[in-house]
Amino acid sequence: MSEFIPLSVPNFGAREAELAGQAITSGWVSTSGGKVTEFEEALAAYVGMPRAVACNAGTSALHLAAMAAGITRGDEVIVPTLTFIAAVNPLTRYVGAEPVFIGCDDSLCIDPDAVEDFCANRCELRDGRLYNKATGAHIKALEVVHVFGNMADMPRLMAIAKRYGLIVIEDATEALGTRCTDGPFAGKFAGTIGDIGCYSFNGNKIITTGAGGMVVSNHADWAEHAKHLSTQAKADLLQFLHDEVGYNYRMTNVQASLGLAQLERLEGFIAHKKALYDRYVAALDGVKGLRILPFREGECRSNHWFFSLYLKDSGLDRDTVIEKLQAQHIQTRPVWALIHEQADYPRNEAYGLDKALDYRKYIVNLPCSTNLSFEDCDRVIEAVLGL
Repeated sequence: MSEFIPLSVPNFGAREAELAGQAITSGWVSTSGGKVTEFEEALAAYVGMPRAVACNAGTSALHLAAMAAGITRGDEVIVPTLTFIAAVNPLTRYVGAEPVFIGCDDSLCIDPDAVEDFCANRCELRDGRLYNKATGAHIKALEVVHVFGNMADMPRLMAIAKRYGLIVIEDATEALGTRCTDGPFAGKFAGTIGDIGCYSFNGNKIITTGAGGMVVSNHADWAEHAKHLSTQAKADLLQFLHDEVGYNYRMTNVQASLGLAQLERLEGFIAHKKALYDRYVAALDGVKGLRILPFREGECRSNHWFFSLYLKDSGLDRDTVIEKLQAQHIQTRPVWALIHEQADYPRNEAYGLDKALDYRKYIVNLPCSTNLSFEDCDRVIEAVLGL
């Protein structure tokens, strides 16, 4: 029987064991300890930001970002519908705001044409604030998710946000290491271009701490507020005085140790991901009507986090493909169900959905672990060609 090929799993080695062991033997295993600060500083240095705030999940990072940005009940936030639901819940339901769902472009990221059309034709600008004509609500922010590590069209989206007075929240939970290589943001990493950005270190991400996240911001006071909220909003550590409602969103010292070791290996992980992606493209793209969806080239260096097999012209059914590959011990998955169709969200506006509906129907994500061997990659290719 062939060995199981997982979709995306952690890649740990001796360095992770060494640093985690140091945390364990020191006795500092919980939310206190120097490794958390070290990881914050190392991540900030890597992405070129003055400050990073560690927390226990990408979801909590986004919740902290929403609160730091001042999003609250009665506000509306423009969000993508093609993303994981944890990208939307913290910016809307957690803080009492409402989403306006927008479809994707061919990068799978939020469509700037649809965003601009919505703002220009469904909204009105009054005193520098954008209001939804249908609901009368203030549209406070635009969320940009860099889907599968593909950089969204940030020059367009930032220009739209500036024109309409929108805060930009970057969900870079899948895009650590993705950066602009050309254009007005050349050298800038995903997550560092808008007002505030978030990363995830979940077990399937390009680097992992098991669970964890990070917040960075171009507003120093927002970052400090996020840190304050993440540590139960303690105003006086000795006397246990709290000056607002806070949260236990802290990262543990053991997790941070793993993060430090993983960050040392990130560029190598990205290089291997790119090699795997190129191997899939060479063998499958354009064969039997199959496509491997591209990453934005020329303007960006993607981290190539997830690879998308696109089936529309192949005559193959998405769910049948997943089942047949599973029978060969190869794990794949469909892209997410669209959020505007999920429980509690159908009452909200959704706009420019055609491409999102199409990609939802025809995408299968292929194995892409940073420790996936070329031999196992070739086995996946052979299985796909044999469908």
